Amino acid sequence: MLMPSIFGENLFDDWMDFSFPSFDRAFYESNTRNMMKTDVKETDQGYELDIELPGYKKEDVRAQLKDGYLTVQAAKNMNNDEKNEQGAYIRRERYAGTMSRSFYVGDNVTEEDIHAKFEDGILKLSVPKKEAKKVEENKYITIQ
Repeated sequence: MLMPSIFGENLFDDWMDFSFPSFDRAFYESNTRNMMKTDVKETDQGYELDIELPGYKKEDVRAQLKDGYLTVQAAKNMNNDEKNEQGAYIRRERYAGTMSRSFYVGDNVTEEDIHAKFEDGILKLSVPKKEAKKVEENKYITIQ
């Protein structure tokens, strides 16, 4: 029966719950719904970003500064194989994906100014406050 949930699940989850043998819904949903949740804390010296990357290793994560934007990218390639006693595959699953998130930090910030540390699945970034030119505002035309 379709009932709204007080726990934040989609109203149509049960209705659209098809069972495809090659699609492990629980695995993919648990890994994509809560990706790259970010806490941004302002301090007197700058900003501290804590980006959650559960299941990722330090080697899977890259941070790049280009044109005033700090972009964090995480890539994952996972292969789960199970074999029966004769060695024939009874299940093969692969997960490969890339996600990224960008933050405008200003043109005056350099790579040397930003400090990064990865521990326990959390990327911690320290970005100093520097004077930056104002980001161009979106201007919209009024539709009547």
